[in-house]
Amino acid sequence: MKQPIPIIALDVPGTAAAFALLDRLGAAADFVKVGLQLFTAEGPAIVRELRGRGMRVFLDLKLHDIPNTVAHAVGSAAGLEVDLLTLHASGGAAMLCAAADAARGARLQLLGVTVLTSLDDAGLAQAWGRDRVTAEAEVGRLAVLARDCGIPGVVASVHELPAVRRAAGEEMRVLTPGIRLAGDAAGDQSRVATPAEAARLGADYLVLGRSVTAAADPAAALRRALAELRGA
Repeated sequence: MKQPIPIIALDVPGTAAAFALLDRLGAAADFVKVGLQLFTAEGPAIVRELRGRGMRVFLDLKLHDIPNTVAHAVGSAAGLEVDLLTLHASGGAAMLCAAADAARGARLQLLGVTVLTSLDDAGLAQAWGRDRVTAEAEVGRLAVLARDCGIPGVVASVHELPAVRRAAGEEMRVLTPGIRLAGDAAGDQSRVATPAEAARLGADYLVLGRSVTAAADPAAALRRALAELRGA
């Protein structure tokens, strides 16, 4: 069984807080997520500083716009030498194909966001104006769309990982958010799972957020998560 690559979520207000957290976590935190909060506060400079310190970066911007705009954004992210970049698979085939073309030859890997882990089936049906919609079916459908447009991976909860594999094939890479250590509160997430569950189902990457970063002892929480992955 392969072990998923853990990514630490730097969901913090600024550069000082980001590096204070990384100092507490230590050398094991060498792959980090820069999301909307931190990127909006600090811009590309935070990515450059992280890369300058030898860290791998997952730029989680969930791009969703007209194809030309998204293609240019992908080009800009490629220039920052990030490893992973997200865009919404629901942006449609033209947008996804334009992004895939823009990423060709770059080091970054695109990931199509399928259904946010904050949504359950009822919330998804309400948002999309459809009856009897299920996250599992929609994740599989969007994974196929992403694959057919040249996007090599998707973001999906652990619960939909088998659906991605069935629909889009074993070669599709999957990043799983919504990871919680056993006993931790789900917070604003609806579809959560433990690191061990993500490993057993074959996730390629998993994001470690509040269970680690908001813990009283983040380094100890990270060691616990990594031990759980190794034990899976």
